[in-house]
Amino acid sequence: MIELTGEQIESLKSPEDTPARIVNPQTKETFILLRADEYERLKSEEFDASPCTREELEALNWEVLDRLEREEKALAEKNGPRSSSNPTTMPTRSERSLLPKSRQI
Repeated sequence: MIELTGEQIESLKSPEDTPARIVNPQTKETFILLRADEYERLKSEEFDASPCTREELEALNWEVLDRLEREEKALAEKNGPRSSSNPTTMPTRSERSLLPKSRQI
């Protein structure tokens, strides 16, 4: 492990320089210095670095639900109508529109 010098410790205290950038003078490569807890958070599965906006995610959600609905209809045609008492069956688009906003998929 490499220990920081006093000058490096002082530079880490400056909020405008966060995260700290370190340059290797021989290769001119730039590195970013993060606290261990920040690094672990970025590494975790909970961190989402996707560039999707909420609207894009909702659009993708609708695409998936539409595809599932088409597949369900194809199965229903093949196997007969769906049972309304089956709780695992995906709601149709019209049924989804009746759900409260917080429950919509």
